[in-house]
Amino acid sequence: MQQTAYLELKLAWELFKQAPEALEIPQQDKLAKIVARQHDIEQRILQAPEASKVIVPKATLDSRLAEIRRRYQTDDELGNELQRIGLDADTLATAVERDLKVEAILDRVAAAIPAVTEVDAEIYYRLHPAAFYQPETRKLRHILITFNSQVEQDKAKATLEKLRTTVHGSSAFGQAALRHSQCPTAMNGGQLGTVKHGQLYAELEPIAFGLSPGEISPVVQSPIGLHILYCEEILPYGLLSFDVVRERIIEHLAEKRRHEAQRGWIISLYRQS
Repeated sequence: MQQTAYLELKLAWELFKQAPEALEIPQQDKLAKIVARQHDIEQRILQAPEASKVIVPKATLDSRLAEIRRRYQTDDELGNELQRIGLDADTLATAVERDLKVEAILDRVAAAIPAVTEVDAEIYYRLHPAAFYQPETRKLRHILITFNSQVEQDKAKATLEKLRTTVHGSSAFGQAALRHSQCPTAMNGGQLGTVKHGQLYAELEPIAFGLSPGEISPVVQSPIGLHILYCEEILPYGLLSFDVVRERIIEHLAEKRRHEAQRGWIISLYRQS
């Protein structure tokens, strides 16, 4: 069946990021079960009264077909894949149009749900404070110098001691990291990125999280060598304010309501049958 073949193609990419024939046997078995269930659901959706009110615009269909083509390096590669599963360009277009109609019907069902209000969002915020706690994170840079002997260690320490008192600001620290650091991060000015507790060596952790913005640490030793750390920024942490997370909550609740409405409607189709 053409639609089943299309679902196999579509869901293989969505679930496994691969063409169907590239899947391992366990993945193929899982895909087959999902395709069968999805096909049954779509059949019921398309037989519902709401389906008669939905038309797929040609531009929407063309856009989805173009999206499918971009997954393949050449048109021949796509053509071979379609031939393998029993489709061609015309039957693919028909299957995709059917797929888009299913999506449009579900969108129509979800459109009937009430909009999420700011009051709804604030109630959710008050009931789920842990979801909006931001752990402490910092933007850090470092310079690392390794050593294999006491002489090299003493030289490395002297170099870092001089740098920590003569280098000021992110740009200057980054240039010093490029010249002196023996860590791969040197190519990016010593950037460690946004770091949270537990991501650094135990020897570096308390020092890194004790720095103020713009401050350079004393020389500190870790299992891989000697470091100096630079704190670029301390990001906001603690319980985020409702104003900061309001839109995120509204989007989350709207999506949740949307899925619940669609799921409830599909269940009603099964009950009716």
